[in-house]
Amino acid sequence: MKRTRMAAVVSGGIVAALALTACSGGSGDTSDSGEAGGDVTLQMVESLTNPARTELIRGLLDEFEAANPGVKVDLVSPPTEQADQKIQQMLQAGNGIDVLEVRDITVGPFTNNKWIYDMTSDLEGWDGWDALTDNAKSAAVTDGKTWFLPYGFYGLSLFYRTDLVKDAGFDAAPHSWEDLLAQAEKIQDPSKNQYGYAFRGGTNANSNAVAIIEAYTADQLDDKNAFLLKSGKTIFSAPEAQDAMDLYLELFKKGSPPSAVSWGYPEMVEGFTNGSTAFLLQDPEVIATVQASTTLTADQWSTAPLLVGPTGKAAQPLATAGWGVSESSKHKAEAVKLVEFLASGDAAVTFAQKNSLVPIIAAASDDPFYKEGPWASYVTMTQDPDTYVNVIQPRGVSWWTDWIQRADKDIQNVLLGSMTTSDMLAGWDTYWTEKLASEKG
Repeated sequence: MKRTRMAAVVSGGIVAALALTACSGGSGDTSDSGEAGGDVTLQMVESLTNPARTELIRGLLDEFEAANPGVKVDLVSPPTEQADQKIQQMLQAGNGIDVLEVRDITVGPFTNNKWIYDMTSDLEGWDGWDALTDNAKSAAVTDGKTWFLPYGFYGLSLFYRTDLVKDAGFDAAPHSWEDLLAQAEKIQDPSKNQYGYAFRGGTNANSNAVAIIEAYTADQLDDKNAFLLKSGKTIFSAPEAQDAMDLYLELFKKGSPPSAVSWGYPEMVEGFTNGSTAFLLQDPEVIATVQASTTLTADQWSTAPLLVGPTGKAAQPLATAGWGVSESSKHKAEAVKLVEFLASGDAAVTFAQKNSLVPIIAAASDDPFYKEGPWASYVTMTQDPDTYVNVIQPRGVSWWTDWIQRADKDIQNVLLGSMTTSDMLAGWDTYWTEKLASEKG
C-alpha cells in the first residue's frame, strides 16, 4: 500500500462533523439488503479486542443504529490472541460476518482468498472521502480496489519511566538502541522485581526485531519496501542486521525479564503499566492504556521518539487497520454504510482519540489532544522526517501471516539458545528472496 509521510496525516483545517451519508450503488440490490422494508442484522467482528475498546465500539454502533432504524449490529469480540484465527475461520465458513476488522497484516491473505469485498463502486460519491488525510486515502486503495477504510494509524515510539531513568543517573530517555541497552541494564534489578525492557518474545516478536534491523540499515532502505535495501537485497542480508540482532539478544539477556521469552502485546503492556519494566516499544494506542493505569502517575512516564541506529536514523513504518465488508455478506449495502459511518466525522475522531491513534480525518490534527503530553514524541518525529524516515513494509503480501508465524518461532528459538542470530538472519534472507522472486515470476 502506498503511504505518504506522517506529516500528511497531521495536516488540514477545521471541518464540521460529517453527516451520515446514504450508501451508493454497487451492492444495493434486494438480495443484499433483505426484504424491502424489513429489519437487517449485521454481524461485526473486531480483532484487537480489549474491554474499553469494545465498549467504545458498542457506543458508536448504538449511534449508527439510532440513525438507521431497521438496522441492528451485533458485535463479536474474540480475545486478541485468537481473534485473527477466529475471523479467518468465520470467513472460510462463508457466513457469520458482515463487517470485520481488516489489518494491513491480514488484508493480503483475506483478499488472496477472496474473502472480503471491494467497496470501490459503493464509495463513489461518498462525502466522507474528501475529509480523509492523504495517508488514509492511500491506505484505503490498493491497486484500484478498496478492501477497507482505515480507522487510524499506528507508529512506534518508546514509552519510558521518567523516574527510573532519572534514578539510574540518566538525563534523558534513550535516543538510540545502544542507549536503550545501557539504561535497561543499569535499571535492571530482579531483587526488586524491576526490569529494564518489556521485551517481545512471543506473538508478533518479529515486529520489534525488524524495527531494530531497519534502524541499523536505515540509510540503505528501499522506502517503498522496507524489507529490501536499495541494492535489491533483503535487509536481513546486511552486515548491519547481524549487529542489530546481536545487540537485541544482549537486551534480552541483560535488560529484560526472563519471562518475556513468551511475552506478546498484553504481557508487554502489563509489564510497563504495572511498574515492573522501565521501557516499552509500542504503538500510540497504548497511551490510553497507560493513562488508565492505577499503578503509574502522570509524572512517572512519558514517550520518546523511535530509537535510532548507528547512523542516527530510524525507520518508521506507518501501520494501519480499518473496517471492511465480507464477500459472503448478504447485506452489503448496509455493511458499507456502517463502514462509511465509522470512517466519518465525530465517530472517526472519537475512535482515534480514545484509542490513541494517528487520525484519518485531516481536521483532527488541530485538536490540542494531538499536540500535548505523550503525543509530543509523534510531533517530534513528524517534524524531522530526515531522522525518522517513513517507510512501507510489505504487509499486504499474501504470505505475511506465514512470515509472522515463521519469524516468531525463529526468534523464540534464538532466545532459548537453540538457534543463532546468524542462522536466523540467513533463513529470513532466503525466505524473502525466494518469495519476492516467485511473485515476480
